[in-house]
Amino acid sequence: MELTVFGATGGIGQQIVQQALDAGHRVTAVVRDPARLTVTGAGLNVVRSGLTDPEDAEPLRAAVAGRDAVLSGLGARSLKDAGIAAVLTRPVLRAMEAESVRRLLVVSAAPLAPDTGQASLVDRVALGAIGVVLKKVYTDLRVMEDEIAHSATDWTSVRPPKLTDKPLTGSYRTVVGGNPRGGRSIARADVAHAMLAMIDDPATVRQGVGVAY
Repeated sequence: MELTVFGATGGIGQQIVQQALDAGHRVTAVVRDPARLTVTGAGLNVVRSGLTDPEDAEPLRAAVAGRDAVLSGLGARSLKDAGIAAVLTRPVLRAMEAESVRRLLVVSAAPLAPDTGQASLVDRVALGAIGVVLKKVYTDLRVMEDEIAHSATDWTSVRPPKLTDKPLTGSYRTVVGGNPRGGRSIARADVAHAMLAMIDDPATVRQGVGVAY
């Protein structure tokens, strides 16, 4: 497949790029600082963009044109970055819609999943506490999710809980429209693995998907 990855220098983004290349896909990595991208490969094309410059509109369209899917790891890396997920995703949506590229997968967070009544009391309390501490970050992600939900894309919002830097296992649980019961962590490598696996999964289209161990 031909894939474009935004936020490719982040923990999940670099994993998406590496795993996609390992699987034989061709990848365009859109990054603000190419020096921070440690992944290399014959099928990799790197495009420099901060996503906030109006002059980047045409390069962004070129970066997504003809792609089978766009995957985004864009989001706040700390509380002080709260607000950037929605801001940086907007030009991605504009570029995709201009080029009629449909498939989009983004990283969100477990606390944004609707309460289906299946979570344990411990899970609900834990997610509630995290939601208070990271309120600004999750408000930003809600805005992002709302905007992709109203876009013309065939989107999937992947919602992990606490992220770790442990190695890829390929063994995790997913729940469409909710969160895996008792799932409180997952490695960034496995989030990337799940996102790549969901590209061709019609059950995940226009859905939020919880992913956890």
